[in-house]
Amino acid sequence: MTIDIRARLAEVLPGIRQDLEDLVRIQSVSADPARAGEVERSAEATRDLFAAEGFEAEIVRAYDGAPPAVIAKKAGPEGAPTVLLYAHHDVQPENDHADWDSPPWEPTERGDRLYGRGAADDKAGIAAHLGAVRIFGDELPVNLVMFIEGEEEVGSDTLVELLNTYKSRLEADVIVIADSGNWDIGEPALTTSLRGLVRMDVEVRTLTHAVHSGMWGGLVPDSIMALSRLIASLNDDAGNVAVEGLFAGPAADVEYPEDRLRAESGAAPGIEWIGEGSVVERLWTKPSISITGLDAPKVEGASNTLVPAARCRISMRIAPGDTTANAVECLQRHLEKHVPWGATLQTTVVDTGEATQIDATGPAYDAARNAFAEAWDGTAPVDMGVGGSIPFIAEFLEAFPQASVLVTGVEDPDTRAHGANEGLHLAEFEKVVLAEAFLLRNLGA
Repeated sequence: MTIDIRARLAEVLPGIRQDLEDLVRIQSVSADPARAGEVERSAEATRDLFAAEGFEAEIVRAYDGAPPAVIAKKAGPEGAPTVLLYAHHDVQPENDHADWDSPPWEPTERGDRLYGRGAADDKAGIAAHLGAVRIFGDELPVNLVMFIEGEEEVGSDTLVELLNTYKSRLEADVIVIADSGNWDIGEPALTTSLRGLVRMDVEVRTLTHAVHSGMWGGLVPDSIMALSRLIASLNDDAGNVAVEGLFAGPAADVEYPEDRLRAESGAAPGIEWIGEGSVVERLWTKPSISITGLDAPKVEGASNTLVPAARCRISMRIAPGDTTANAVECLQRHLEKHVPWGATLQTTVVDTGEATQIDATGPAYDAARNAFAEAWDGTAPVDMGVGGSIPFIAEFLEAFPQASVLVTGVEDPDTRAHGANEGLHLAEFEKVVLAEAFLLRNLGA
């Protein structure tokens, strides 16, 4: 019997929405040790949702005490391809509740969105997979494997070990990673490139101890001034990254309108863009450097003292085609060359994540593009880059080189993932579920 996918979606959607709201109420903040029990509860709820659909579902972990992941399997027709569906059940901290227009752990519908921490990133990814499963019931067109991770928001430290330990249970012909987004409301996308990440802490020291700024100023350099000059050397006058040896490449021919860019970026009035090249090249396929933390005395209460040492954290995004090993070497060389006035330089690599470039060709991508176009009523998906980093995608590509990896998701430009008032666009979520069901149907055929 042929399933009417659109009709079935209408039947299962209220239940999916309820299950999503129940998941959002669980405070599964993996970065907060005090809420480790909530992360466990989130894994148990996820496991139970798929077990109720006839999956063999269990909680797994890399070692005792490691964050919990869920693996669930359900067979389709004999000889059908196997599809792995990925999402993660842990979420970011909610931070200051005063910044939210509604309680972060109470899913709240306002306008066309459902607000709450994890309502989009990434409990909606779990819900989208669940919706596609319920549409087919016991008539799955493919063999399905669910892999729902519990530590994505803290760097997926044990993911490689999980992939190696459970490789035989996770092997698939196609892997669908639901942790990205679409180009815009009404315009779907497949993510085909992501920048990598290098974070480095830098300390500049000019004194062995603090001294009076009047007695020694003008002769002895202070560390904050030295660090400021070093930071300024990281970009040229146009704002391009000035670190030599980093890779940059071309981006897709996608237009990013100026009014939309300003609205979505939150740019202050009158701000000028930095760097050269097209907008999407600067956002997707060229390196960028930002200072995300600075240790120095506060202005309030500051004394007339030369500060002996100052620290900053450099966040460097690297272009697809580059490697973190090369980027670390280039950044270290640049800092050593440009540290001023004989100051002592100390650097510490905090963490790294490789960039990803996906070969978006072949039958699985044809099936996906057709599915997205059908779900969005004829609008073909954009091949989209992402300026941020999802390092675990490179780990999937390495662990399963024979699989086609599709990166999709529920987010849109105003989702505000990781920030206050994170929200899921409900009409787009329906299309995401519909597209995944069409994709499974196409892959089964």
